[in-house]
Amino acid sequence: MIRFIFLFLLACSAHAETLTGYVVGISDGDTVTVLDASHQQHKIRLAGIDAPEKAQAFGDRSKQHLATLVFNKNVSVEWNKQDRYGRTVGKIMVNGLDANLEQVKAGMGWWYREYAKEQSPADRRLYEQAEQQAKTQRAGLWRDANPMPPWDFRHSGGPVNEPCPCGGDAICTGPKGGTYCTTATGRKLYR
Repeated sequence: MIRFIFLFLLACSAHAETLTGYVVGISDGDTVTVLDASHQQHKIRLAGIDAPEKAQAFGDRSKQHLATLVFNKNVSVEWNKQDRYGRTVGKIMVNGLDANLEQVKAGMGWWYREYAKEQSPADRRLYEQAEQQAKTQRAGLWRDANPMPPWDFRHSGGPVNEPCPCGGDAICTGPKGGTYCTTATGRKLYR
């Protein structure tokens, strides 16, 4: 019985659906809205990556970069699950290009290791290599000495409303946007 359940789950997870449509909205660096042929909108969460939150450094730049890749373009979305918010989680392909991977290559998102098991072995290798190369080249968010991953940012409660250790009401600004204060330990408190 256990073997049957395992094979069933394996078969279900291996079966990917494809959604085709036109990108009509960009929410952030890892979420878009696709309009299909029947004029139904689908919220798509890019699989395998996690982009900076809007309030984080590079949040706006990540969104802009994704927009240059997919906004107002026909795409296909390879997917096999929905997340707890009802978004379709998938890989967005535009003219043969993997937009999710391009976000990581440009340093506009992290390879989301926590969900690596949901990627094919080939994609895992590509995304991991892309992140490492972006780090080495200090591309995008990797320009910061120690960028805070969005999963840590979300768990920390987001922007911190503590007094700014920069002095008084002063706020520090990162090299590419995003405002924060730096504590004595070097921790960035995003605002």
